[in-house]
Amino acid sequence: MTPDSPPRLSLATLDRVPAESRPRTDPRGSRPRIVHLGIGAFHRAHQALYTEAAEAAHGGGWGIAGVTQRSRSVVDALRPQDGLYSFTERRPEGPATRVVGTVTEVLHATDDGARLGALLASPEVTVVTLTVTEKGYRRDTATGGLALDDPLIRDDLAGRPAPASVAGQLAAGLRARLRAGGAPVSLVSCDNMADNGAVLRRLVREFIAATAWDDRDRLLDWITGSVAFPATVVDRIVPATTDTDRRTAARALTVDDAGAVTGEPFTQWVLQDIFAADRPHWEAAGVRFVPDVSPYQLAKLRLLNGSHSLIAYLGLGHGCETVADVLATPWGEETVRAYCAEAAQSLPPTEGLDLPAYIDSLVERFANPAMHHRIQQIAMDGSQKIPERWLAPLRELRAAGRDTPLLATALAAWARRTRDHPLDDPRAEELRRAWDGPHTEAPRRLLRLLGAGDLADDTALIASVRAELDPGARPPR
Repeated sequence: MTPDSPPRLSLATLDRVPAESRPRTDPRGSRPRIVHLGIGAFHRAHQALYTEAAEAAHGGGWGIAGVTQRSRSVVDALRPQDGLYSFTERRPEGPATRVVGTVTEVLHATDDGARLGALLASPEVTVVTLTVTEKGYRRDTATGGLALDDPLIRDDLAGRPAPASVAGQLAAGLRARLRAGGAPVSLVSCDNMADNGAVLRRLVREFIAATAWDDRDRLLDWITGSVAFPATVVDRIVPATTDTDRRTAARALTVDDAGAVTGEPFTQWVLQDIFAADRPHWEAAGVRFVPDVSPYQLAKLRLLNGSHSLIAYLGLGHGCETVADVLATPWGEETVRAYCAEAAQSLPPTEGLDLPAYIDSLVERFANPAMHHRIQQIAMDGSQKIPERWLAPLRELRAAGRDTPLLATALAAWARRTRDHPLDDPRAEELRRAWDGPHTEAPRRLLRLLGAGDLADDTALIASVRAELDPGARPPR
């Protein structure tokens, strides 16, 4: 910090922040009752805000212990700030910034493994939430279960003191919890996976079953009766924070904030109402509790996330940098609407879910010029994202005999990126090698890598993908 720069956000400097931009609750009144694995920008711009609003409405001292899995950057940003950070809502008419005070401490999963284990065992902690991205679950592509040959999983099963995998951390935490008295707890995956609650339950149980623990059967029995795995749908576009965003926050707050995050005005959280223990009054903050979240999950995955991925890969091929850039092209809105109309045919009719209105809202959200949501960010980790976003509806629609031109275009746009550009993807090298040999066979190889051998054998689909690939990058006709 230079002599002329403002001080850094913290409890000690909070009184410098304009009153209208201070936290909605007193940060000193909260204690860690929630553990969150994966405290990146999305959690801080979504679930943490709902928790703060619920705390403001009903109290309860619901603080969040945030855990970062790999990089220490979030710890280094938030720990000196006492967990405080700002959220800027990117409104078309101008930004609105305020400080959020629900994060009580910030941990690194392995460096602070003893503290994480103690929190997971504590009866004071009754909710564990996760946003670790699809790849953080270490799933086997073919079976959907735990990838037991993954180096992180393998080393955790070998008994390293501080587990480095999410499944290992939760399994060890639940074991310690049972030994400490067995207080019930709810584990809530907030990642973009269909049936994310059931997926998380399966992975945790498979990790425990693969251990040599002498109490593993007792632990599995206890989990059946005392641990809930609610499914959930989360929705808010949260772009990567830029230096411009940090300057905007500093101007509004009059202090520097190394942990600033931003997001769009729209936000949604739908939760399955099967919690095993106490939780915040999130319904007071606008969370919708339902018996079954799957229709909302499918709509979000297949329409919002699916169209996001499509326009990201198409947009990169046309020199676009942001989602709004794509929507400003002559073909952007038309592509989003055509894709959504196609993918929506795979969705079940759901009372209270107005699909035409939902699609209209997507177009409006994507076109928001204040968002600056970089499509390079959306294009990351495609091998982990597109099986549920594209391949699941593709299977269903083709089984029903429906045409799928936009989904074929989507596959071709992604395949073209694997061929022509280095990808930020955990399977980047495998994807690149799919182009070794005759390029006409690459679409089949790529689909098989994604565990979609059935689609790889769909001659008509492969022909459609090849037809889109051969002429080069182009928007759908």
